[in-house]
Amino acid sequence: MAARKPDNVAKAARRDVKGEISAYKRRLILEEACHLFYAQGYEGATLDAVAERLNVTKPFIYSYYRNKAEILREISERGIRLSTAALDTALETPGTPTERLKLAVDRVTQLIIENQEYIVVYEREEKNLEPGVARDIRKQRQAFDKKLETLLAEGAAKGEFAVEDVAFAALSISGLMSWTANWYVPGGRRPPSEVIVLTLHMVMKMVSPER
Repeated sequence: MAARKPDNVAKAARRDVKGEISAYKRRLILEEACHLFYAQGYEGATLDAVAERLNVTKPFIYSYYRNKAEILREISERGIRLSTAALDTALETPGTPTERLKLAVDRVTQLIIENQEYIVVYEREEKNLEPGVARDIRKQRQAFDKKLETLLAEGAAKGEFAVEDVAFAALSISGLMSWTANWYVPGGRRPPSEVIVLTLHMVMKMVSPER
């Protein structure tokens, strides 16, 4: 196969750089919008305010997002997408069900703390999502819970967990982790590491056959 000509290589490199710059600008807009939605609510925050805080024009924002609803969709999808990726990594890690559950709780809780505003905005503003978008996110959350349920069922079958209803236990664990976003206070008396340890302790107490 013939090697690409130098000018083609240069064009490809420019496209890559352009793509990276575009992704960076979208991320800046998303982060600033999330801060405002978190502080003022979706209906109270405006794209004019986002533009002002970024020191850009409103048309600049529209060159990356069609409207405020699209920004809310991307904010809302972020939490479940990252949480599912963290759960998948834990489930694919070699180890016993107990080891994988501990890893999953550790990774997902940490991710929720790091993305606190995104999680809270979704939970508060789900009512403002377009119906189809809201359904898609709920399906992703249900898939997350189902994966957790499968892990609990495996652990119960091996005698590592004692749970009467694995579906209910999975929902309880998922809810416990996600609720962290609502009460965790950055810079408060409990650092993230302690929050993770406490969450892990509560989860293992829920499923332990020795409780």
